Formats: sequence, structure tokens, C-alpha cells
Amino acid sequence: MAPINPAISHITPTTTLTYFLLLLLATTTTTTPILAITNLTALLSSFPDFSSFTSLITSIPSLTSDLSDRSALTLLVIPNSYLSSSLDLTRRLSPSALADLLRYHILLQYLSSSDLHQVPPSGALITTLFQTTGRASSNSGSVNITRNPVTNAITISSPSPFSSSNATVLSLIMTLPYNVSIISVNSLLVPYGFDLMASETRPTLGLNITKALLDGHSFLVAASLLSASGVVQEFEADEGGAGITLFVPTDSAFSDLSATAISLQSLPADKKADVLKFHVLHSYYPLGSLESIVNPVQPTLATEDMGAGSFTLNISRVNGSVAIDSGIVQASVTQTVFDQNPVVIFGVSKVLLPKEIFGRNPVLTSKPGNTDMGNAQPPVSALSPENSPKMLSSAPGVREEIKSGVGGLQWLSTLHLLCVVFVCNCI
Repeated sequence: MAPINPAISHITPTTTLTYFLLLLLATTTTTTPILAITNLTALLSSFPDFSSFTSLITSIPSLTSDLSDRSALTLLVIPNSYLSSSLDLTRRLSPSALADLLRYHILLQYLSSSDLHQVPPSGALITTLFQTTGRASSNSGSVNITRNPVTNAITISSPSPFSSSNATVLSLIMTLPYNVSIISVNSLLVPYGFDLMASETRPTLGLNITKALLDGHSFLVAASLLSASGVVQEFEADEGGAGITLFVPTDSAFSDLSATAISLQSLPADKKADVLKFHVLHSYYPLGSLESIVNPVQPTLATEDMGAGSFTLNISRVNGSVAIDSGIVQASVTQTVFDQNPVVIFGVSKVLLPKEIFGRNPVLTSKPGNTDMGNAQPPVSALSPENSPKMLSSAPGVREEIKSGVGGLQWLSTLHLLCVVFVCNCI
């Protein structure tokens, strides 16, 4: 194998301009890593050799939401010539299974060329985005990177000794120090134990959600709303693939809401449907998985309709219970109404109100004597140390200079002027 080439291949004026402008974003705002990372498809669009892989990434909008709080990552991409043999497989996967497969190609650590060449022969275990979903058993959501000391060939594989999935690093395509690195590999990686047959043709459970709620006795209002809105049919259609998790407010939760200035009944039909979809995760999370969830910010069915980063729920443990923070209210899981893979239904103590519809600070007047978790301050969520990505800082002095008042403004003005000159020269 040829030594890894840190230079950017296929350099054209358009490629260079795209790189420069994204680098400009990366050095002129304190939210830079988010801007650069969530523009991965913009970076990849400059490389036609990876168009098939770019299309796969683009087809899963929820990946952008997953990356919104990351500041360092390495993306493994597969050239068209190597990916062509696996495209039939990716087409058979359900959207949720394909999303997890792609998450396995996003390493939560920035790796440069020197980092790769300093990997010890025994290897280095790197966490992937798939590990944060809670759906990876043990460390199967990680990859093991090894280097052959004789040939310097870099291999990436599953840490399981029984896995046959591995890929060889071809070249380093691009880096945005110290946040984004893009590396090409010669094969699609499959996590050990991953169900490649989890397609949309998987038989559904055939659960009548409305009947299950009526049988629960404390969910008559929710059952009525779901039935009247028509979204329950959509929920039942999603029982295949990765399954669904429903958070259903109890009748007392709706009673508490009626004592406030907020009225669900006054919402247009489409907004009311969004609120109901906001109570559903597009994955099967039994109680044990919720209690040990690694990535607290979870997209909902409303996220899939309204766009990445919106209509998300923050799930954590508070005082020994599972807490669900909508950004406005915090509810607790009160009971398990139904649990049979791939569907689980939980009763919750509050109606989950999305801030995208009700604003960040609506007037909520609780009933006298109500002391449940609904008005508690949202919990501070953090990844556990063993699952936290390696946080690499920006180039020395950059962020400090931005924050230094007048001097920072002069620095920004100069940089923007350089950008204009650069663009003019490219034209």
C-alpha cells in the first residue's frame, strides 16, 4: 500500500473554494465545529469519486442531528469503485438500519495522518457514532485501528475476534484541523452482530396501539387524540425495521395541561400531528435501554418530518427515574404500558411540548400542590468519560483572539477581506 497522502486529491478551484469557505466558518465563530461537521455533504460534494457514499449520507437527515453537538470526528468514505458491490445491500436495509450502518463510519475522534502512523501494532480502539445509540452490544459500536509496522498499512476492523468485516485505509482525503478528517477506505464496514436482514419487509407486530392504550385505562385522552388525528396508522406502519418507542401522557397529564394557557385543541391539524409525533422515537428502546442511553438527545418522528436538529427530546436519569426533557417541560416515565419487540409504550407524567411550536418560555400554570418533575430544571447531560469523543482544540490562539474584543474584530475583518480576494482570484 502506498503511504497515506495527506494532500487533498482532485484539487480544483471549486474544491479549494469550498474548503476555504468552510475553513473560514471554522475559524470565525465559536460554533464552528457544528457548522463544519454538519456540512459534511458539502465537503464530499467536491469529490465525484465518492458520489455514491455521499448520496447514502444525504439520504439520512437524522445524521446531521446526531452530529450537532460534536466537535471532532473522522469520516470513513468508500470510493464508488469499491462501494458498487455493496449498493444492493444498502438498498435492502430499512432507513433506520442504514443510518446505523453509516454511523459506524463516523469515528468520534479527529485523526490526522500522523495520528494514523503513530497507531501501535496492537491497535487503538475508537468509538463510533453507532456506539452512542445504545443499540450496539458491548463495544461492537467501536472500531479497532491497527498498523502493520513493516508496510505501514492501516487496517480498520470490528474489535470482535469473530468478525470478518475490515477495511484498509487508502488515503487521507481532507482535514479541517482539528475538527474534521475524511479518510477513504476500500470496503464498507459492518458492526459485529449487525442484522443485515433488518429491512422494511420485516413482518410487523400488528399491534393495535389505540386498543393497547384503552386497555391501559389511564390513557383515554391520548387514545382519542391519536385516533382522531390519523397518525396512529403511521405509528403502526413503523413497527417494522428498528421499531418505535412511544411516550404517552396519562389522562392526569392532559388534565394538568388544561389548567394552563396552552391548548392542544386550538392547534391546526398539522401542528397537532407534529406534537403527537414528538412523543415517538423511531427505534425500539425498552426501559433498560432508556436507563443506560448514551446519546441523550434523540430525534423523534417529528424530526424526520421537520428537519434535522428540530423536535428532539433529551433523555436522562433524574432521581432514579427516566426523565424526558422537551425543552419546555420535563416529564418522567411512570409505567410500561406495553413492551414487545419492536414496540414499547411508556406512560409519562407530562404532555411533551416542543419548543418549535410553543416557544421556549410559555406560561405554564401548574395546579396547586403539584410537585412532580414537570417543572424541574432540565438536567445537565454529559457523555460518560469512556464514551466521550476526544476533544481537540482549535489551532492555538484562534478562539482567544476571536474573543479579545477590538483586536478580535480587526482579525475577523482581515480574514473576511482575504476571503473576498481569494474568491475574486478564483473567478
